[in-house]
Amino acid sequence: MKLSTKGRYGVAAMYDLALHYGQGAISLKSVAQRQEISEHYLEQLMGTLRKAGYVKSVRGAQGGYALTKEPAQISVGDIIRVMEGPIAPVDCLLADDASRTFCSRVDICVTRGVWAKVRDSITAVLDSITLADLCKEEQEK
Repeated sequence: MKLSTKGRYGVAAMYDLALHYGQGAISLKSVAQRQEISEHYLEQLMGTLRKAGYVKSVRGAQGGYALTKEPAQISVGDIIRVMEGPIAPVDCLLADDASRTFCSRVDICVTRGVWAKVRDSITAVLDSITLADLCKEEQEK
């Protein structure tokens, strides 16, 4: 499983906002510069995060973006799912009921259980790390 720039940059942008949590709206330009992300691309990512309810936008001269929740309430897994979609190394794990099967072998597949364990492990790790944890790691450097 390989994350796209949407997922990686989404986490980086949210991390940057978490570092500045409580300081009001943070300009998109400053986030883009610090995280070395194209401002235009970052604008698209923020739109996705705003629609999902993780950031709010503030218009005007002192405008920008801010987290809608405390950094400890947002996990890396939350961000990845918003930016990338469901976490699944193979399509057959996306089937949540009999009507949405991606493979005719789903009921007899020997390896499906392996991929489910991989998905569950990845999900557990991503969900166990919050933006507050990332900020704390940065402060300890």
